[in-house]
Amino acid sequence: MNPIWGEISGVVTVFLMVLFIGIWFWAWRKHHKPTFDRMAHLPMEDEDLPTQDAAHEEKTR
Repeated sequence: MNPIWGEISGVVTVFLMVLFIGIWFWAWRKHHKPTFDRMAHLPMEDEDLPTQDAAHEEKTR
C-alpha cells in the first residue's frame, strides 16, 4: 500500500475533527439559546390535532 494513503487519512481525520468542533462551538453560542429553548418546548405546546382517520370519518358521515 502506498504511504501517501496514511497521510491522506490523517489529514481527513484532522479536518473532520476540526469541522465537528467548529459546529459544536457554533451550536453552543449564547445567541442560539432562545431558538433552542423555543424548539425544546414545541412538543409540550402540541395541540391535539385530529388524525387522518378521524378526519376521514367526519367526511363520510
